[in-house]
Amino acid sequence: MSTFQNYILGNWMNGDGVETELFHAVTNAELGSVSSAGIDYEQVLDYGRRTGGRALRKMTFQERGRMLKALALFLMERKDRYYEVSSWTGATKVDSWIDIEGGIGNLFANASLRKQFPDLPYYVDGTAAPLSKNGTFIGHHIMVPKEGVAVHINAFNFPVWGMLEKIAVNLMAGVPALVKPSEYTCYLTEVVVRDIIASKILPEGSLQLICGLGRGILDHVDARDIVTFTGSAATGKILKGLPRISQESVSFNLEADSLNATVLGKKAIPGTVEFDLFIKETVKEITIKAGQKCTAVRRIIVPEEFIDEVQSAISARLASTKIGNPSEEGVRMGPLATRLQAERVRSSVEELSKFQQIVFGDLDHFDIVGSSAKRDAFFAPILFRNDNPFHQTACHEIEAFGPVATIMPYKELDDAIELAKMGKGSLVSSIVTPDNQEARDYVVGAASMHGRILVLNEQCAKESTGHGSPMPLLTHGGPGRAGGGEEMGGKRGVLHYLQRTAIQGHPTTITAITEQFQVGAEMPEANPHVFRKHFEELVIGETVFTHKHTVTDADIVNFANVSGDNFYAHMDATSLEGTIFERRVAHGYFILSKAAGLFVDPKKGPVLLNYGLEEARFTKPVYPGATIGVRFTVKEKVDQEKRSEDDIPKGIVKFLVDVYDETGETVALATILTMVKKLNDN
Repeated sequence: MSTFQNYILGNWMNGDGVETELFHAVTNAELGSVSSAGIDYEQVLDYGRRTGGRALRKMTFQERGRMLKALALFLMERKDRYYEVSSWTGATKVDSWIDIEGGIGNLFANASLRKQFPDLPYYVDGTAAPLSKNGTFIGHHIMVPKEGVAVHINAFNFPVWGMLEKIAVNLMAGVPALVKPSEYTCYLTEVVVRDIIASKILPEGSLQLICGLGRGILDHVDARDIVTFTGSAATGKILKGLPRISQESVSFNLEADSLNATVLGKKAIPGTVEFDLFIKETVKEITIKAGQKCTAVRRIIVPEEFIDEVQSAISARLASTKIGNPSEEGVRMGPLATRLQAERVRSSVEELSKFQQIVFGDLDHFDIVGSSAKRDAFFAPILFRNDNPFHQTACHEIEAFGPVATIMPYKELDDAIELAKMGKGSLVSSIVTPDNQEARDYVVGAASMHGRILVLNEQCAKESTGHGSPMPLLTHGGPGRAGGGEEMGGKRGVLHYLQRTAIQGHPTTITAITEQFQVGAEMPEANPHVFRKHFEELVIGETVFTHKHTVTDADIVNFANVSGDNFYAHMDATSLEGTIFERRVAHGYFILSKAAGLFVDPKKGPVLLNYGLEEARFTKPVYPGATIGVRFTVKEKVDQEKRSEDDIPKGIVKFLVDVYDETGETVALATILTMVKKLNDN
């Protein structure tokens, strides 16, 4: 037997005594014990803020992203050990894959977000706001990492994913984490954290772990900290209502279990691909992780004319599902995580049975595959039927957190929408239909009470991630009963851990703060030309003022011949009556093309290539006879890592292309993206 430890203050430590004894979900063999009693959480939080927070805040988004990528690769190399320990929780290979590789996938996904952030420790949000007539006073927003700790209180059902999907986001933002997994499955979390700490990829103090009960973990949080909770709605509301949370205005994100619904569209009649997809997806959601998912299907809403066929098809599939020791051949569903969970699910099923009928399954009589399996934590799938769901409403109020769902009929799609919303707020819903109008009507009608809606049909089925799979680049959370919070969400999730602050000042000052050129800032003339400078030598704001060119009718004709763009406004002066143009006008793309001819220094140098154009717009018509010039300004620099030893060391430079006419007025604006070599080989 083992004593599973806490990682705090830079060391692995035992708590005082024994708080919880832990057991193998399949065999009921004792695994060990855990305790966090006696831990000084004020000291733990302070250590995270001072040690981990300071180190992370010094790193840029690019560095943090590369750190997450390195960690993901490191953990993938060690995943076999995690699968072994995951089996102790009763997870099948598929269950473990969702938890382990799904969690590591969150690290990869958040690492890729670095491309959406500047090469700075903080984020520059949006665009500048003009605050004065002459442009000498502007406003902007920056978002800096909060100087507290992200305290993550996680549920028992995803010991790896639950941790990694959260810390991937706060680490990307530059905020350290204190993770408190469920004590019942913390042994798997501990194995992963031991590897993370041993890797030394994360700065010390950026990840701490509490494996025990965590009593008092929220007693010392303050306005700098962020608390996230995943678990039952009842427990989440108790924690969110703690005086400390409100007194200190602590950010609290609640993601609670919910009564998620799946809907069979009226157009998905028996015999269609969509009908079969609905049956397969529903049974999968009942049995994966033995129904122990916050996103699992709890309510099955189907057209009343198909309810018998649906009940029969689901029951047949459930009957073929082998339950038992996941190591045995053919087993598709293991036990619940603990005997306590099985007792709680039984209690909920017994309560639901007072209001609706069990049409498949038996609480006491079911077969288990595997001689080593003890019945304590096993629970067979239960399918209820409720023919009067608008009046017998227990199915919309009581959740059995296991392989339990209720099938119910609807007459019209509006009824299905109303039934879905009777769950009082859900993490996810799905509709299976071949009809896009039916899908649209459901999504628009049900969205206000759901955090995510899957629309499933034959076209997307092969690549669909399914009803129960939150994706790292999309938000995970929901209104009402689901907690009202949001997790993940790609860039949105990272911003949750940053403090937005408005800044005001002269454009030159705001340029210095944001390290992004602001219109109206000083524009020192580049000498030599910016295309002659390496990445490190370029300075934000330095500008090339080009020679000028007078636009002619011949330019317009020649560009039309080359491009094939013979739009009437460029080529037919007799067709301009009733338009905004006074006479034939130069192509906008000719203006940008000519601008490139003006600002490019053609000799071979540090610039490797131009690979993109952003934010291009044409702000004023240019007629033959107008004279244009370009202000070509270093706008922003983003470091780029080498992909291999042979890769050329380089960075990304964004240049502002400001094309102006003889009056000094801007006629076109764009940002070009370039790859520029570095002086140093790193």
